[in-house]
Amino acid sequence: MKRWRSDGAIGRCLVGAAALAMLFLGSSPHAFGSEKTPDAPTFSRAALDRIGDYVRTEVATGKIPGAVLLIQQHGKLVHLECFGVRDPATRQPMTPDTIFQIYSMSKAITSVAAMMLVDDGKLALDDPVSKYIHSFADAKVGVDLSDEAGKYPLKLEPLKRPITIRDLLRHTSGITYGFFGETAVQKLYADPKLYAGDFDNAEFADRIATLPLADQPATRWNYSHSTDVLGRVIEVVSGQTLFQFEKLRLFDPLGMSETEYYVADKAKWPRIAQPFPVDRFRVAGIKDPTEARRWESGGAGLVSTAGDYARFLQMLLNGGELDGKRYLKPETVALMTSDQIGPETRIIHDPFYFPGPTSGFGLGFAVRTSPPPNTTWPLGEYRWDGAGGSFYFVDPQDDLLVVFMVQAPTQGGRIQLALKTMMYEALGKGLRKD
Repeated sequence: MKRWRSDGAIGRCLVGAAALAMLFLGSSPHAFGSEKTPDAPTFSRAALDRIGDYVRTEVATGKIPGAVLLIQQHGKLVHLECFGVRDPATRQPMTPDTIFQIYSMSKAITSVAAMMLVDDGKLALDDPVSKYIHSFADAKVGVDLSDEAGKYPLKLEPLKRPITIRDLLRHTSGITYGFFGETAVQKLYADPKLYAGDFDNAEFADRIATLPLADQPATRWNYSHSTDVLGRVIEVVSGQTLFQFEKLRLFDPLGMSETEYYVADKAKWPRIAQPFPVDRFRVAGIKDPTEARRWESGGAGLVSTAGDYARFLQMLLNGGELDGKRYLKPETVALMTSDQIGPETRIIHDPFYFPGPTSGFGLGFAVRTSPPPNTTWPLGEYRWDGAGGSFYFVDPQDDLLVVFMVQAPTQGGRIQLALKTMMYEALGKGLRKD
């Protein structure tokens, strides 16, 4: 039984690049990025129509309520299309200014904010986390010891070396999440008490510090609350809340006026994307985006729009600069978007290694290190996604960025692979068949 079917009135917003720049930014048609010589394959109109047809079918068959797709190449908007509705209950059509909970797409923003402090000389990648959050000085590693009864008591071992800022950025801190895995340590991270009350970043970091680590630092990639802890480090170094720092240094200068940790303005609430009722869920500790909260989760807490996020990504694709303003050094962007856990590091890939077999991980991003079978997908592509189904990727070889916003947690991974395959096929990069 379909959850909702379009009556042929699928919401669409195909707008020219100049009009979109005015719509999102109130500025010139070239506001999204600098002029570049188109020296890479580009999308044909037929290819864009095929991609749009795929998403329209997802809406028409009741798999997703709606979505926004934005493609930008050579610093210019190539395509922006809205599909379906932003709220199945009200049937309001999807629009370019729809606000989405972006969950783990927040991690890239927090990582960039931290690296801005590194560029400022106020933070170093090899600084111990305990220098800024003293509770981590007593961190221990939890070692599972099975017994005949099938129970797994924990033995606590001291750290062989401190957790560093670099470890937080590349998820090698030993911190974990509680939503995957069955180890005794991971079960501790799933305890609802970790998210009890109206806590702030300082209190949450201290709560994490009381839990045992799943591994010794710098031994295993383990997806985790590391970026939440990094958000607290930013606060300590900057003397501001995480949002205050990001607003001052990133959101306001970049024109990301819709990006925040909750939507305070009630007039904007109707613009928040909603999933189908059967697809409703909450990432642990992340409340409804209309509810004020003190916790500014650097790992999963932001809301944003396709246009806002494209501005952020274009800055990175430009090597840390946009519209004449520099945010990061080019060499800093290059470091962040290169593999930091390659074979030479001897870092183990966890069984839940979300970047996949053809990718490493940089300082905040999965990074393509080899093409998938039967493809010539570009090396150096960097990307991530969110629990709500939204995703992005940046392809420096083709001077391309893509943002896909959707509120459909159970469908996102499947759609991401299908869309990326279609896009790279259209650029002559081969077809992934697995």
